[in-house]
Amino acid sequence: MDVKIDKDTVDEIDESVTAPGAVLYGVEDVPSPILCFLFGLQQAIMCIGGTLSIPFIMSGLICVGDRTEVTATLLSITMFMCGVATIIQTLFGIRLGIIQGGSHTFVAPIVAMMAVDKWRCPEESIASNGTDADEIWKSRMREIQGNLVIASITQLFLGCTGLIGVLLQFIGPLTIAPTISLIGLSLTGVVIEFNKYHWGIAFLAMSLTLLFTLYLGKLKLPLPAWSTKRACHFEGFPIFQLFPVILSICFSWLFCLMLTVTDVLPNNSTLPSFMARTDARIGVLERSPWFYWPYPFQFGTPTVSAAGYVAFLAATIASIIESVGDYYAAARISGAPPPPPHAINRGIAMEGLSSIVSGLVGAGHGTTSYSGNIGAIGITKVASRAVFLTAGIILLLCGVVGKFGAVLTLIPDPVIGGTLTVMFGMVSAVGISTLKFIDLDSTRNLTILGVSLILGLMVPQYINNPANANLINTGNEELDQVIKVLLGTAMFVGGFVGFLLDNTVPGSYEERGILSWRKNLLIRSDGMDPNQSLQIYEYPYVTKYLRQVKCCTYIPVSPVFNKEITAICSCCSSVKNRNSVTKTGYDNQAATNDVEIEVTFSKENGVKL
Repeated sequence: MDVKIDKDTVDEIDESVTAPGAVLYGVEDVPSPILCFLFGLQQAIMCIGGTLSIPFIMSGLICVGDRTEVTATLLSITMFMCGVATIIQTLFGIRLGIIQGGSHTFVAPIVAMMAVDKWRCPEESIASNGTDADEIWKSRMREIQGNLVIASITQLFLGCTGLIGVLLQFIGPLTIAPTISLIGLSLTGVVIEFNKYHWGIAFLAMSLTLLFTLYLGKLKLPLPAWSTKRACHFEGFPIFQLFPVILSICFSWLFCLMLTVTDVLPNNSTLPSFMARTDARIGVLERSPWFYWPYPFQFGTPTVSAAGYVAFLAATIASIIESVGDYYAAARISGAPPPPPHAINRGIAMEGLSSIVSGLVGAGHGTTSYSGNIGAIGITKVASRAVFLTAGIILLLCGVVGKFGAVLTLIPDPVIGGTLTVMFGMVSAVGISTLKFIDLDSTRNLTILGVSLILGLMVPQYINNPANANLINTGNEELDQVIKVLLGTAMFVGGFVGFLLDNTVPGSYEERGILSWRKNLLIRSDGMDPNQSLQIYEYPYVTKYLRQVKCCTYIPVSPVFNKEITAICSCCSSVKNRNSVTKTGYDNQAATNDVEIEVTFSKENGVKL
């Protein structure tokens, strides 16, 4: 599959794919037990900040009301699933150091689902009526669970059949940018529900997060350290860069405790600012069990609807795109060769399997790779698979200890809201950042982007307005719900419009940003650590036997799968073959002319140019 680029771009590819600095512990290295635990604990703490907000959001969406013990249960389930998903991914999936956690991508379709008349929260008097109140939130949770499971089965199918490569051929920056950006932009109402209890404390939490991230990120504090070459000593550690969310929550939580002890915050539970007190949910800690083990169907048999499935499928595809990019980033920053096709397929399949389990036990959201933990590898220089396996075990144990989840529910709502403000802003910014690959001077691109964003914000706002509840009436109630949920999900509307226009409006690969985006994903194995090989993606002890079975070479998730996956589709391109470029260089005649580069994955070389 050929793509036209010029000579300078070829040189830029050669320079941009060199390996990063060597890591202290490679993927297959195993630190000492105590270092392995400490490194794993650090990675586990880093992902808690992004994970703990999801159960709080879920509680509000499924009409839990003042039953904070339900929020504690959801927190335990989420932590448990983070551990299970990380262990599965590390051992059987991509086999790189990647933490799996709850994905905010799935919050958007849940918001759209719960906006349908059938699932709107009832009046408070009804919601507080004993057993009926339990059924109110459980029925909503079962609906979320069932649709998550079915959508995740689709993800498992995409991974096991190797259709990921086909899917990615039609997706570029102009599809990703509005899809990811609208996730954060469409959830502003959710953040307001947390911040409204005390805007001052919410602003404090937000300001501290920004302070630690932007102003103090490069500051290194002297902390005790030890190594085999040096005894106990002090070494600079970028603690603000690694733990900005955790630190902001701790400081804001401490401030709320001071206001609670001094009775500055009101004791009257009818006042909004009461939820800023640290003892507003103290009863949850007393009632929660010491140990809690999530199990399937604990909230009843999951239910399924066409509307919910399609909405969750849109979130699943967005999660897949994000994860594929994370796999390449993790390999590059770990000093490992680019993951071969079978590893990518397995990684996506294992994420789908983990999300299925997540739906069955009642987490209500899928799992995805955490980019922040991948970035931490570049700082800590620790890419050991054993470390991330340890982190998964720690997360699993945190979920099993029921009191741990109960303690987290004591965090005041405005503190959660303040950190969510920054986190959702970052989600939107990540989506916008993909625009760096496209030609922003192109009227074509600006039009597609503008129309995608404005429709993604406007259509859901109009559809989800209670005054327009009867706007869509096809005569079929199930079809009405499908249309309402799809049009009420901002990420689907914006992503679909961007996808449709980008693949139908004429434009070159350079203009659309397809070439530079693929180049950013596809990293050659040249210059990588010679001690690292593609064997790190294979199963130990088993692969040598699989090589003897010929049919295994045709199974997309098999470690001996040797089929190539085309990275770029030319179905919409009118570019003709003129000259060619090889991996080692280009011919003299093409030096002054446009040349073409073929980018394919192969088992032997990782990426072939």
